[in-house]
Order: sequence, then structure tokens, then C-alpha cells
Amino acid sequence: MDAIAAEAGVSKLTVYSHFTDKETLFSAAVKAKCEEQLPELLFELPPGADIESVLLNIGRSFHQLINSRESLELHRVMVALATQDPKLSRMFYEAGPLQILREMTGLLGQAHLAGKLRIEHPQNAADHFFCLIKGGHNFRLLMGCGTALEGDEAERHVKEVVELFVKAYAP
Repeated sequence: MDAIAAEAGVSKLTVYSHFTDKETLFSAAVKAKCEEQLPELLFELPPGADIESVLLNIGRSFHQLINSRESLELHRVMVALATQDPKLSRMFYEAGPLQILREMTGLLGQAHLAGKLRIEHPQNAADHFFCLIKGGHNFRLLMGCGTALEGDEAERHVKEVVELFVKAYAP
């Protein structure tokens, strides 16, 4: 809390008055990072929008977020703390991954109603999409056994996932 207060140029008391405790601050930081990388606007389906373009934008942003050094390090810490401090892990999940899953579930429900995709269970489809974007390379990164997909390679991966997803849920 001292370091955060110093970085913000405020007193520790000011930080506590806004966030009450470290857990609330942590939750707010996770939520802010997810919103920065995957803003709610990304999950909108304007009338006449091409669903593939919307999914490509989400896929690119999600891929970049989960494979960032910061995200990988936080993921490792959360897994390590899961048995020691399940409350903190739950807060992380609810502030970040669950919010993104809810936004995607809503988008896929809209796509179903608009006839752009045929999705009976939008939450399951959202899970499928994000797991496909993560792919095996994200697991290898988490384990320290690989390098991040970048540039054309990352773009190719996201495009393949979106193509597969759209074929699987074609109306």
C-alpha cells in the first residue's frame, strides 16, 4: 500500500479511503486491467456488424492480454495462492475472468438472437472461444516452456480460432 500511495502521489490513508483494504484494491486493479484490454464496447454487436470482425477484435485483445508478461505472472501467483488464500483467488476470478466471460456470453446471446450464430448455450460457447484463443501455447508460456506468439503468427492463430468458432456455430 505504501508503494501504491507513493506512485499515486497520495497518502496511504487516501488509498485506504478509496479501497478500504488490499483485497479491494487488488480487485479494482484486476478489473481495470481487463477493462483496459477488453473494454465493454468490444463486446457490442451493432446492427449489421460482421460477427467475424467482432470476434477477431475480441480474440486479438484477449490473446494479447493473457499472454502479456504481467498476466502470466499474475496467473502463476493466483494458482500458487489458490490453496493458501482461496478468497483472493476468488476475488481475482470475479474481477477479471468472470467479467470477461459474462460480457462474451452476452455478446454470443445477441449473435444468436440476431441469427448470426446458432448458440444454444452462450456461456459454454464463450468458454470454448476463450479456451481456443488460449491454446496450448498459453499453457507452455505459463510453464516457462515456450515463447509468445507475436505478429503474423499471433494473427494467424486468432483468425484460425475465429474461423473454426464461426463454422462450429454457423446458423
